[in-house]
Amino acid sequence: MSSPSQVMNNVEAVRATLYEAMKSDDRTVILGEDVGARGNVFLITKDFVQEFGTERVIDTPIAEASIVGIAVGMAMEGLRPIAEIQFADFIYPAFNQIVGEAAKTRYRSNGEYTCPLVIRTPYGGGVRGALSHSVSIEALFYHVPGLKIVAPSFPADVKGLLNAAIDDPDPVLFLEHKKTYRLIKGEVPEGHYTIPIGKADIKKAGEKLTVVSYGLYVHWALDAANQLEKEGMSVEVIDLRSIRPMDKQTILESVRKTRKLLIVHEDNKFGGIGAEISAMVAEEALFDLDAPIRRHCAPDVPAMGYALPLEEEYMSSPGEMAEAMREMVRF
Repeated sequence: MSSPSQVMNNVEAVRATLYEAMKSDDRTVILGEDVGARGNVFLITKDFVQEFGTERVIDTPIAEASIVGIAVGMAMEGLRPIAEIQFADFIYPAFNQIVGEAAKTRYRSNGEYTCPLVIRTPYGGGVRGALSHSVSIEALFYHVPGLKIVAPSFPADVKGLLNAAIDDPDPVLFLEHKKTYRLIKGEVPEGHYTIPIGKADIKKAGEKLTVVSYGLYVHWALDAANQLEKEGMSVEVIDLRSIRPMDKQTILESVRKTRKLLIVHEDNKFGGIGAEISAMVAEEALFDLDAPIRRHCAPDVPAMGYALPLEEEYMSSPGEMAEAMREMVRF
């Protein structure tokens, strides 16, 4: 990465990266609900339309299938669309356009067409968003070959991976955890740089346990791991950053060092990302383990409730993660 850098939170990193992309390439367009006059629900694109015009910052009707479908056509014809789904909970009407069209474009056309499309959407809970503004959608899409899925946790990773997604010749689903938008701050290098999609990052080195996570829970896992460090238990925390492709090498190398694996994610446990990581490690490193693989995930209920006790019951906490880590280290 280049220097100097400046301190940003996650939402500022998204905004700065989108602005630089619009300034540097006239083919870049942004479309979605309220991205123009309002400047997005979180004001990420505020004032963009005044500078770049309504042909590049396009307010759309409330029609997610249309947003992504039009963006697929734009991408196939040479533009670099960045389509916004206002909240991940609203992405279901666009499922066919993402899975049935965008992800298959290169394969179906034998490479004649690509689909350089970024679909941005905020996801996750912890903000009292209730049933329609708290969902984690990653497991619904990570089964799909041809679609990359990115979920950065830190501002510098947001910028590097969003640049990589915009530069990518194929579709990328870019997930932004809304609770981290203004909660998480960090140094962000100036200028254009990219972080390879598919490369995890070891946020904390350790010896007694490997914890794999992404999104908001990376930060809470780090809080828990730092607590255990004071208790004499060294825990390694890996931030996946990219869900697909997944950095198998970093996970396997860590597990072979610590010999124990705890997977932590906010999404439901059954059929979640943790199931794939668990299966992969069981296939390739089972005899390096000293304890059963454990997943610390959301309960299998349909949605996160609005009431604070229901939300807290659904989501984990640094304290609960710390207890799960202690049990694994002591196993």
